[in-house]
Amino acid sequence: MAEILKVSELNEYLKHMFDSNPRLENIYVRGELSNYKVYPSGHHYFTMKDEGGAIKCVMFRTYASRLRFAPQDGMKVIALGRVSVYPRDGAYQLYATAITPEGLGDLQLAFQQLRDRLEREGLFDPRHKRPIPAFPMRVGIVTSSAGAAVHDIIRVMRKRWPVAKLLLLPVRVQGEEAPPEIAAAIRYANRHDVADVLIVGRGGGSMEDLWAFNDERVARAIYDSRVPVISAVGHEPDFTISDFVADMRAATPSNGAERCSPNIDEVRAALRAWDDRAANAMERRIKSLRDRLNASASNRILKDPMNYVDDRRLALDSLTLRLMSAGGAAVSRRREQFAAAAAKLDALSPLKVLGRGYSIALRTDGAIIKSAGDVETGDVIKIRMKDDEIACKVL
Repeated sequence: MAEILKVSELNEYLKHMFDSNPRLENIYVRGELSNYKVYPSGHHYFTMKDEGGAIKCVMFRTYASRLRFAPQDGMKVIALGRVSVYPRDGAYQLYATAITPEGLGDLQLAFQQLRDRLEREGLFDPRHKRPIPAFPMRVGIVTSSAGAAVHDIIRVMRKRWPVAKLLLLPVRVQGEEAPPEIAAAIRYANRHDVADVLIVGRGGGSMEDLWAFNDERVARAIYDSRVPVISAVGHEPDFTISDFVADMRAATPSNGAERCSPNIDEVRAALRAWDDRAANAMERRIKSLRDRLNASASNRILKDPMNYVDDRRLALDSLTLRLMSAGGAAVSRRREQFAAAAAKLDALSPLKVLGRGYSIALRTDGAIIKSAGDVETGDVIKIRMKDDEIACKVL
């Protein structure tokens, strides 16, 4: 007779079979993510599928916290884990311990995801960039005290701009503790106003080595910084999120020191040139003033001030005579013009006509009678003669 098992016994038996199979203990599975969800517990639940089938998967919080990127539905990945049975449901599933994007490393994918998200938020906006001071007197250096980067920065600064005060804010630049330390050092420099500019960076290395400068906490600390920040991470080909957020990117730590420091020899040469130009300008000004002084000292007015008064008196007399002559001539012209106008007016006067024996007939209202039609029989009119007038009646 066949053995009769309870459901739970069967599930436990199947679980034991799965767990005892070495091939299912540490297995890689390739597929496409689907229905990816993160529960409040921190555990990740999802499905992996291909054109022929699907399998339920779970990644517990301990392993999920190590993910460098954000898994999304439709992403093709390779998952590492073990296959076992969940006795309560009698379903087998993949217990994943790691997920890697297929065709692209997880670090590169995480870098692209964070870069795209921060760019959408405006953290790379050029309008937010602060100018680097031309002559910084306090330079803060956020890097490891044991690395070569700090020595390169100090060497370049001492050569190019030795008058600046250098302040090292030592931090770890690699490992899980590095991002919070770097972000805290940037916030410290702002809170206590210890620098005019900050150089944040480290020497070269792999993408894994430089990953602290791809951390969102570091990026936001740089964005929030009131002090201008120069990102000097790795070598020329290396790019990190810090480079995009910072006010200036430098190819290397040494280049970062060069880009924030003027060349003191060039500054001295410029100062000497400015000093020479100022001295020459001052000499020209003094010579011009001296020439004016000499010209004034030889002026006859300064030697004998009364000469100036006498000259003005003579000029005044001459001007008076010219004004009087011009005034007399003007009066004569006006008299001649008046006489001519009076003669013309007299010649046109009706009294001159009356003086020659003529008279003027006027109506009682003073209107001149020019024809017989202007009066009627019985009208009283006046006859105006040279010296008098007489009243008449029209018959």
